[in-house]
Amino acid sequence: MTLHRLARELEETARQTSALVDAIAEALEVLADRSIDGDTARSEATSMIITALQGQDRIEQRCRNMALAVAQFDLLPPSTPEAVYNEIWDTLTLDELRVPSLHGIAAKQSNGEVELF
Repeated sequence: MTLHRLARELEETARQTSALVDAIAEALEVLADRSIDGDTARSEATSMIITALQGQDRIEQRCRNMALAVAQFDLLPPSTPEAVYNEIWDTLTLDELRVPSLHGIAAKQSNGEVELF
């Protein structure tokens, strides 16, 4: 079960990485679109890039948390009950990893405002 969960989390991380790259590509398309006023294009593209880069922070946190979990799993003896593995998953600080109902959803939700920090 733990390896299946890790595989799901890695798939979600790959999806988020792909979405980040797609968002940057869309921003570049906006910048290249001659039908959009230059100031408007720069403003729109900047907003898109900032939002995409916020996703990088989430991806980095996911990767660090998964690495920490795997390191903890490695220290456990083979006879460790599944509940101990679940406790390790539950200690991760990223809600998107800890709360099954948020898997794949947090990256898609937006309140429409760009946060720089």
